[in-house]
Order: sequence, then structure tokens, then C-alpha cells
Amino acid sequence: MITLGEFALWIALPVTIWGMVLGFVGGRTQRGDLVLSAERSVYAVTFLLALASAGVIAAFLGDRFEYWYVASYSNRELETFYKVAGLWAGQRGSLLFWAVLLSVFSSITMAMNRRRNREFMPYVAGVLQTILAFFVIVLLFADVNPFERLGFTPANGQGLNPQLQNYWMSIHPPTLYLGFTAFTIPFAFAVAALLNGRLDARWIQLTRKWTLLSWFFLSVGIILGMRWAYEELGWGGYWFWDPVENASLLPWLTATAFLHSIMIQENRGMLKVWNMSLVLLTFLLTVFATFLTRSGLIESVHSFAQELRIAYIFLSFMGLVLGGSIVLIVYRLPSLQSENRIESFLSRESAFLFNNLILLGAAFAVFWGTIFPLVAEGVTGQAVSVGPPFFQKVNFPIGLALLALAGIGPVIAWRRATRRNLQKNFLTPVVTAVAAAAALWLMGARHPLALTTWGIGVFVLVIIATEFWKGTRARARIEGEGVARALYHLVARNRRRWGGYIVHVGMVMVFMAFAGAAYNVDVRQHMVPGDTVTVSSPFGHEYKLTYQGLSVSSGRAQRNLLWQAIALVSVEEDGRSLGNMTTEKRMYTTSEQWMTEVGIRSSGLEDLYLILSAVDDLQGALNADSSAQGIDLQVLVKPLVGWIWLGGLILAGGSLISLWPSSERRRLEARREEAEEPVPAGVS
Repeated sequence: MITLGEFALWIALPVTIWGMVLGFVGGRTQRGDLVLSAERSVYAVTFLLALASAGVIAAFLGDRFEYWYVASYSNRELETFYKVAGLWAGQRGSLLFWAVLLSVFSSITMAMNRRRNREFMPYVAGVLQTILAFFVIVLLFADVNPFERLGFTPANGQGLNPQLQNYWMSIHPPTLYLGFTAFTIPFAFAVAALLNGRLDARWIQLTRKWTLLSWFFLSVGIILGMRWAYEELGWGGYWFWDPVENASLLPWLTATAFLHSIMIQENRGMLKVWNMSLVLLTFLLTVFATFLTRSGLIESVHSFAQELRIAYIFLSFMGLVLGGSIVLIVYRLPSLQSENRIESFLSRESAFLFNNLILLGAAFAVFWGTIFPLVAEGVTGQAVSVGPPFFQKVNFPIGLALLALAGIGPVIAWRRATRRNLQKNFLTPVVTAVAAAAALWLMGARHPLALTTWGIGVFVLVIIATEFWKGTRARARIEGEGVARALYHLVARNRRRWGGYIVHVGMVMVFMAFAGAAYNVDVRQHMVPGDTVTVSSPFGHEYKLTYQGLSVSSGRAQRNLLWQAIALVSVEEDGRSLGNMTTEKRMYTTSEQWMTEVGIRSSGLEDLYLILSAVDDLQGALNADSSAQGIDLQVLVKPLVGWIWLGGLILAGGSLISLWPSSERRRLEARREEAEEPVPAGVS
């Protein structure tokens, strides 16, 4: 299987180039035979890349350490689950994984459009094969071939970074990659529209589901990454504005802007150039995120690259894509003129446009803060760092504006909002938000930024709840249904709208959780067995933690563990026992650094978070010296952190509702396909 996978990767290169050429030539000449061959080449590449991936996985499972990639990211003691995950654990495998996912999505696109939208498909096939060809060329000729052999066969491999041996980290990269690659489909249709001149909203309608799918995976991937950082990195946080964290956030921001701005083009025929530009920008940022993770240009706990040649190849590719897309947009500029203009500052068009500008402002701030150290070092020769304070100072006001627009945009009138419209939709939410903020102030929540966030969050939630109530009540009255049944049918009839509202609820939950960080409690204390530390929660109760002792074990082969020191702490809340918690220090045979395993006790309102910061006498503890029990313990109380994960679930649920087609629409599409005669490929 391994040899077969290696051959399959080499065969994939001429097949992708063949499909690329025939796709563009077939689209230009309208020759159905050429287009059919281009589309079939997509299926062939999918099969070949799947074989190559299977070969890499087989090498991991078989402990084939003669392969450089396997020797670098696995060893005999590694669990089977993580050996399979080795496909995307490092630079070489993850680039292949990216290409496999894109090829699968490309095949699905070809299959879904085999009878319709023929005017787009030749160019779509050509664009997708061009991108696949780029990744195959990188794998084969940029010294990142996953099948590269060593000159000898080591007895064992180096093993996987222990920080990556975590459930959340195993599913976080694939989820993000699904988001990155799914957005390639809207980009391919946008380029096809520029090439064939079909510049109405048709290409947007064809790719809306793909855009939503990409946004869904990007959102879930980011949340999973936050969860991994919170559990595994042992510093008490979930987002550090790390360069690769930022790289995953950038396409999410621009894709969010695109999802909102296409509503204006569909309803008012506006922002055509803007939407084309957003598709181009988002695709480039998905490639940029992959590039940043794999190039090694910027240091990051997520970065797996070890040389810079691939960085210049990626930069050249992105430059060519950017230049070619700009040329196409300029060429089609006369056909991309808006059909209408914004008539009033107080309108839904204006709200969505402001939403876009703010999102792009956030994207620029994050992008510039991420690459500035690299630019500064290149110009001055001195290393410069941009830390969390910069990103927080710039993005907090932006985040508040976006949160407010999440409530304003969906309910303000198109074209021009009247005074009656504004009063009807916003008076009650504003009064309720002010009242909620006043109540929180009286209860002692007086941090300005947190209080503002919670007030705006209440404003948005009241608007959304009102919309659901009005819609459900009207349907129940008209159809004679019960409230629950009326709500179900309301959402089912317009899943895009109501799913979007649910997504906004999830975002409000996440923003409120972020604001809770203003009330974090952090206590650090040196302790010996029997010592206690009392920590006050922002919600008024007290935790009493008693250090029971340190347990040290060594020599375990499981997961390459060399030794572990486990601190046992008993916990009481206002005199009521909550049981025991543990926090650990670990050393692995595959790492020269201590790893921290934190203790977390979650409730609906807060997390109690323990970190074993240091052990006074590790050698003595390893030698079972009863006096070597002193430790440094860090205790954190983190309000509302659980709302991030709950908000992420709500957000994901809303996205899936928006993605799920209504039964009525499925019936219409089935009738349309039955009515259509089979059309030769490439004929429009």
C-alpha cells in the first residue's frame, strides 16, 4: 500500500495538469468532450490522492521508520489513534491532507452539477485542478514529500509532540482544513463567472451552501482549537493571539463579511465588485493560513515547518492568484456595476456595509499585527514582538460594534428605515439592555468593557427573541397550530433566516464569555501538604483548597511518558466538599520540556482551574523522599468560560439549520432535474 501510495502521488501530477488544461480549453471552445475529460480527471485525482493518503497512514500504522515523516512524528509506543492522526500532524502529511480534502470537495461539485450549470463547470474544473496541481507540485518538488526515505532505518521514531496528543487537537486541524478547502469551491465559481461573463447573482446562489459549509467548519475548528489551548497548554487561557491562531481567524472574518454582503447583491443588485474581492481575499487567506503554519517564518506553538523554501513557493502562488484575479475583475468591471445605490444611512444595506467594513478592519488589524514582526525584522534586522495587548486594544471596540450590528442588521428596514420602524424594532431592546446593565451595576459588575458587552448582548438577544416570538405567534394564529409546532414550521420554511438568528445567539454567548475574563481571579501560593488557600469567586462564594500531597511515578511506556508528578488538592465551596482535584507535571521521552496537565472543575457560571507551577525538589520526590513535597500552586477562577463552548454548540447548530435544505426546496429541485433532459458536458 505504501509503494502504491507513492506512485499514486506521482501519477496525480500529470492528471491534474491534464484536467487544468482541458477545463480552460473546453470552456473556451465549448467542446463537450474536453470538458467531460476535465471533469473525469477530478475523480481520478481524488482516487489517486486518497491512495497516497492511505499509503502514509499505512506507513504510520506499520512503524515504517525508514520514511522521514514517520520517523519524525511517530514511534512504536504511540497510540493507534494518534498514528492515524499523523497524516496531518506535520508539514508533509498535512499538505497532502489539504489536497485530499480539496479533491473530495471538487468531486462532489462535479457530481452535483453534472446536468446543470454547464456554463460554469469547465472553468470550475480548470480552477480546481490548477489549485490541486499546485499542491501536488509542492509535495513532489519542495522537499516535503511524505514518502521521502532516510538513508537508514532507525530502531524507533522520535514520537509525536505530547502537546498534540490531545483529543481536541486531533480533530481541530482536520476541521479547520475542511473549512479552508470548502471555500475553494466559491472561489472557483467566482473565477468561472469572471471568465464566462455570467456576473449576476447566479454564481452566489450556486455557492451559498459551500460558503456556509466553509464558515461552519472554520467556526467549529476555531472553537476546538480554543478548547485544546485551554486544556493542554497549561497557562489558563484559550486564545493568546498566536500567529497561527490569527491565521485561522482571518478567513473566518472575511467569510463572515462575504456571507452578509451577498444578501445585498441578491436583494438589491449591489456590491458586485466587493463580493468578488471578498471571495478572492478569503481564498487567499485560507492559503495564507496553511502557508503560515507550514513555512516556519513566524514562531508558533502550532508551526510544524523546518525550512523556508516552501514559504517562497506559497508566496509566489498567492501572488499569481492575486494578480490574475485582479486582472479578471478589472476586465469585467463594466459588467460589475451596481444596479442600485444606498438610499439612506439608516437602512439594512448600510448596516451590512458597516458590518463588512468593521470585519475587514478587524482582519487588517490582525493581519498586520501578525506579520509586522517579520516585516520589522526584515527592515531593521532586530526581532520585534506584537503581543496580546495590541490585539485586545484594537479589536475589543471592533468586537462591540459587530455585536451591536448582529442585532441591528437583521431587523432594520431595507432602503430606508422610518421612525416608526426604528421605534417598533429597537425601543424595547434598548430599554431592556439599559435596565440589565443598571441591574448588573447595582450587583457589583462595574468593569466598563464587560458591562458594555453584556448590555449589548442583552440588546441583541431581546431582538432575536422578539423576532422568534412574533413569527411563531403569527403562524400559530394563521395555521391554528400549537406554539411548538408553529415554531418548528417557522424555522423549517426559512432555515437560512432563522438559522442565522441562532448563529447570532451563539455569538452573543461567546462574546459574553469573553467579557467574563474581566473578573478572572488568579492566586499563586507555595504549599506543603496540609496548607490551605482560600479563593473568592466573583459570584460571592469562597473556595477553600487544601493541598494533600504529591505523588510521583516514573518509567511508564504509555504515550512515551517518562515520569509524572501529580498534586492532589481537596476542594470545598462555602464549607461544602466538592471532592478532589489533581494537576500534574509530566516529562516525556520525546520532549525535553516539562508538560503541564491542569485540573479543571466546571460549573454553569465559572471554572475552577488549577496549575502545578513548580515542584521544589523533583529528584527527591522521584526518590520517594517524604520531605520533598513542596509545590507552587496557581489557582484561577474563570467566570463564564463554559459559555464559550455552549455558544460554540449553538453557533454550530444554527449553521447546520441554515445549511439543511427545506423539504419544499428539495421537491422543487427534484422536479427541475426530472424535467431537464441530459445535457452533454460542456454544452450550455
